[in-house]
Amino acid sequence: MRILLWHVHGSWTDAFVRGRHEYLLPVLPGGGPWGLGRAGRDWPASVREVELASLDAEAVDAVVLQRPEEIDEVARVLGRRPGADLPAVYVEHNTPKGDFPFTRHPLADQRGIPLVHVTHFNRLAWDNGSAVSTVIEHGVPDPGQLYTGELAELGVVVNEPIRRGRVTGTDLLPAFASVAPLQVFGMKTDGLAAATGIDASRLTSRGDLKTLELHRELARCRVYVHPMRWTSLGLSLLEAMHLGMPVVALATTEAPRAVPPEAGAVSADIDELLRCARRLVSNPEEARRRGVAAREAALKRYGLARFQQRWDELLGDLAGHPRRPLAAGNNGPDERILVPARERKTP
Repeated sequence: MRILLWHVHGSWTDAFVRGRHEYLLPVLPGGGPWGLGRAGRDWPASVREVELASLDAEAVDAVVLQRPEEIDEVARVLGRRPGADLPAVYVEHNTPKGDFPFTRHPLADQRGIPLVHVTHFNRLAWDNGSAVSTVIEHGVPDPGQLYTGELAELGVVVNEPIRRGRVTGTDLLPAFASVAPLQVFGMKTDGLAAATGIDASRLTSRGDLKTLELHRELARCRVYVHPMRWTSLGLSLLEAMHLGMPVVALATTEAPRAVPPEAGAVSADIDELLRCARRLVSNPEEARRRGVAAREAALKRYGLARFQQRWDELLGDLAGHPRRPLAAGNNGPDERILVPARERKTP
């Protein structure tokens, strides 16, 4: 199938585009949220940057929507209405915001576009009305068991922790820093120690590293800490589990389903989490053993093959069948039907 989607959520897209289909990603000269394209990602040749305005509307078999505004944009540019004369599915990545638990989903009650939630908690938390909804849990490309735990420190991955504050559990970091030094990875982590009142010797802001470097550096930390109060399910948590890291996580949103007890500790009791973190930092062998359990659980539930299979099933039901099956061994696009984006350098 030829699937149109915007590059909105980088980690989720990284898993989605590794399937057997052709993936058409709109690109604009300035990039941005409506034209990011591949953004320099090392993705298969079947992931194609296209200029949406030049795309043959009949070349698209289905569209994967991730923002409500995309429905009108597709209809305006391609002349095909998602959910009416163009098969479509809407992926909801986030927990509801606002008047929870009464928050209605933007696509609630319509019947033409099924909703796919990335966690069971999200499906339960959103008011989907009469819209058809299902869950396809995350899939993570396996980085391998890179865990060494050589540093008696706690690893945290969070984007914009100062701005997001209590949402990401930033206020809990001083307590964890009292157990062991923190290494905090992610976007806009500069100034975090000062903002939280943590001594600079107890918190190192590592910034937004490339994926391979992030995995390597994070895996050196003894324990992974997941202090998120209200996020869908941080893919960094699943990546840490794949790395073979033991986990200490707040028992909020989807974390209790994702992290088995033998992988570390999942609790709403902060004191319990601190005790577990302290014990694991002091006991490298227990930390390693629990990390093995975390990896086994992640591979079983959040493996890439399972994720791709579920999406293939849904897309097959959605569109009936592809307009033109890919030839055996052919992962590339059909040059005859697509007007490709101009060649450009990506940062």
